Order: sequence, then structure tokens, then C-alpha cells
Amino acid sequence: MESRYNRNINSRYGSPRAPREAREEKIEMLFGLRPIIEAMLAGKGLEKIFLQKTAKNPTVDELLELAKRSDVPVSMVPIEKLNKLTRKNHQGAVAYSSAITYAPLQEIVTSLFEKGKNPLLLILDRITDVRNFGSIARNAECLGVDAIVIPSRGGAQINADALKTSAGALHLVPVCREPNLKETIEYLQNSGIQIVACTEKTDDNLTDDKVDMVGPTAIIMGSEEDGISPEYLKKADARLRIPLLGQIGSLNVSVATGIILYEAMSQRLKAGDVALKA
Repeated sequence: MESRYNRNINSRYGSPRAPREAREEKIEMLFGLRPIIEAMLAGKGLEKIFLQKTAKNPTVDELLELAKRSDVPVSMVPIEKLNKLTRKNHQGAVAYSSAITYAPLQEIVTSLFEKGKNPLLLILDRITDVRNFGSIARNAECLGVDAIVIPSRGGAQINADALKTSAGALHLVPVCREPNLKETIEYLQNSGIQIVACTEKTDDNLTDDKVDMVGPTAIIMGSEEDGISPEYLKKADARLRIPLLGQIGSLNVSVATGIILYEAMSQRLKAGDVALKA
């Protein structure tokens, strides 16, 4: 039987590629405590759960425990928020199904090494704008990224806008949703993957050729508001800044991601680690 992981990455690792056009996705809304619980028990992927702040009973406790085990983000909101989401009897709980199937990072890393590949991963720290996220995913697919890693909480919701902006890339590049990025970074480093932070808080320019990204590499991009979290920045093996000539001090994060990923691809092409399509 084909695993959920294999279905998600088959286009990148040998099976026929999906069409590049963004496909229409039906993102289902679930409402009511018991239907949401049953969906999680059945293994249905959920993007996010909205739960009424004042809701307290054994069924709510069961939902919260399942959400924790399934790494599904839960937002505690006032009832007015839920009433805006749906007019139906929501019982204090509304959820949205996932537009994609999330992939297990450890299986991806293991598979890449077993195939003799040097992984190129992209870690997104609190990228909240869905269109930025979609554009980043498109860059990632075009420039050879093997998987995108996002946090379970604090990132953009993968919705219809994200799918459309990605031009189908979110169906081609595996996305891994991790509950703790700090532990994820440590796992990658212990697996022999260097962590490269794209940040303005360094004197090392991307153009200085100081960092070899031909080997196993994970690039971190930070939030639109304040960049990479300090604790992740400290853990990075290298920091690179994109030199700018204009008066504006920073680039849009999707543009910056494209630039640093292009540099990684360029290094790998020169080293013969990857080849352009015919």
C-alpha cells in the first residue's frame, strides 16, 4: 500500500509529475466537537481548529488532547469569531481541513541520504502572509528544494490563496509541519545538515562565497516583521546577508528566498551535484 509520505513526494522522486497549474482544492469546514474529533481519529488532516475560549467539558478535553497528538494548531477564540465563521450549530468548535498532506521530515531526510542526495531544505520561521508563502513554495520547487519545513503554530495557513500563488508547487514539494523548530534544527544538525540563516544581522555577504551550500543544507528564512527568531539565529552554522545597493534596507521575504536559493542551485550546478532539465 502506498504511504501518505510517498503520495506526497512521488512527483519529486520518480513518479510522473503533477500538472504545474494550481489545482482547485475543496477546503472543507468542519463544525461541532464530535465531528472534529472523529475526523482526527480517522486520520483526516486538519489545518487549524478554532475553539471557544469558555468551552470546558470532557469532550473539549478530548479534542485538545487529540489536537496536541496530531500537531494541529488550536486557537482559543470568542464565540463571536465562531459565529462569523459559520451560522450553523458549531458547539464552540470549527476546523478547516488541510489543503495538502503534510510529510514526515525524518522519512524525507532518510530517503534523500539513502538515494545519495545532498538535501536542500527550506525552513520558514513565522512566515504569515499566505501569498508570500505561496510565492516561496513556487521558488522552492523551481530551484530544487527537497522539502519545506514550517512550524505547527505561527505560520501562514495553507489555503486556496497559498495554493494559487504557488502555481501548483505545494502539490510538488513536500511540506513538513513541525511542533518545535528548535528541536527540528537540532535534529537536522545531528543528521549532518548545515543550517544557513538568511539575515541582515551579519557582515558575511551571499556574494563572498564563504559558505558552501553544495553539501547537505537547510536554509532558514525569517518572518516578514522581525526576521529569524534569535534562538534559531544563534543555532545557525552560518549567516548570510543579501547585499543591497538601494536605500530600502530589506527585500520582500519571497524575493530574498529566491535569491539565496538561486545561489544554492548555482553552486550545485557548478559542482555537478544537480543537472538542468533537458
